[in-house]
Amino acid sequence: MAQIIVEDLDPVVIEKLEALAKEHGRSLQAELKYILEAAAQAQRLNQPDKLEIAKTPEELGWTPGFFERTFGAWEGEPLVREPQGELPERELLE
Repeated sequence: MAQIIVEDLDPVVIEKLEALAKEHGRSLQAELKYILEAAAQAQRLNQPDKLEIAKTPEELGWTPGFFERTFGAWEGEPLVREPQGELPERELLE
């Protein structure tokens, strides 16, 4: 896979990109990859005005910090799925 180096980027732009990455729950590299892929896709479709950036969980209606508080939060005994039994036989349709 190719690597790209961008030199002399304005520090303010870097700060804004880092904030955007944090807002979307991504690393800076993942955020830059997403932005570049979305821009290339929009250009390929000849619709540069259709560039869409993913919404944050808060923008989608989740309470702030919901996933940080709940992901991996189970602290009890391991969950076990009980046997579900046999499925009934159905007649074949012809």
